[in-house]
Amino acid sequence: MDNDEVLNNMNRRDFFRLLGGSAAAFIFPSLAFNACKKEIKKAVEATPVIWLQGQSCSGCSVSLLNTIDPDVPTLITKYISLNFHQTISAGTGEPLIDVLKEVVEKKRDNYVLVFEGSIPSLGDEYCTLGIVDKHHVGIREWMLELGRNAKAIIAVGTCAAFGGIPAARGNVTGAKSVSDIMQKESVINVPGCPSHPDWIVGTILHYLFKGMPALDEYNRPKLFFEKTVHEQCENLLDYKKGRFAQNWGDNGCLYLLGCLGIDTNCDIPMRKWLGGVNSCTACGSGCIGCTEKVFPDTGDRGLYMHRRAELDELKGLDDGKIIDVYPSILRSKEYG
Repeated sequence: MDNDEVLNNMNRRDFFRLLGGSAAAFIFPSLAFNACKKEIKKAVEATPVIWLQGQSCSGCSVSLLNTIDPDVPTLITKYISLNFHQTISAGTGEPLIDVLKEVVEKKRDNYVLVFEGSIPSLGDEYCTLGIVDKHHVGIREWMLELGRNAKAIIAVGTCAAFGGIPAARGNVTGAKSVSDIMQKESVINVPGCPSHPDWIVGTILHYLFKGMPALDEYNRPKLFFEKTVHEQCENLLDYKKGRFAQNWGDNGCLYLLGCLGIDTNCDIPMRKWLGGVNSCTACGSGCIGCTEKVFPDTGDRGLYMHRRAELDELKGLDDGKIIDVYPSILRSKEYG
């Protein structure tokens, strides 16, 4: 199936899901469906995407490629013009690295650079990509060379956006975020462990069509990260009524079991995972705060640790709206 046939067969629902689901209404409020499809073709032909991976588990790439509605592997190779991705590229070795060399040597400046994973600062040997002139090139060197002339840099996943797990306490590589290395205002952070595919594709297409999206204080697109998980949570009513789960698997708000939704910004409770099947909070695991700069070092709370909240503290969190349903539980030894 050629490019034109793939695009023509895309229905309206698939198209707007590609643009980030409900966010598409805000990104492209005045463009007709068929006109948008024509503009996609023009934009991606003019702006190729180079995707690099540093210190990562490739989880964000897997997240993107696991999307089934629409067929992102087809769309991202044909309509976001993905010129380089070291994990899914068909080529290997010198021919693959020549793609990057050509971009650097010709000083091209027409591409968007997507970066996944953190970058070691205490030695390039911790993460290298290819050999040039008998020299193993560190991912940090590629980042500096390619990031210098990129139209935009999109840091995908929390490792790229904030350092993430490779930069956690005790790491020996000096793992840094893309912004720490590049220090460019044009870096757009799309965190998550992993990042949601709608956030990735939606951010890329927003930049191609509308330019830089509105960003929050951590350079995250407000389209996806403006509200907290808590504000959109399926268990919000339980929180307001004071119905707190005592153990994993119980009904009720998961705050006392370590859910970090109050301190975490993203739209997962509304957007959900796996094509809208479920979310972290709805399936009972609680939010682990993976879109935040402090992840995974989340202070005294940690991941899946009891909050040890006092009743007075809980009342203060929501202007005294919490009803005293479980006072004996809250004052028990287990909860402090």
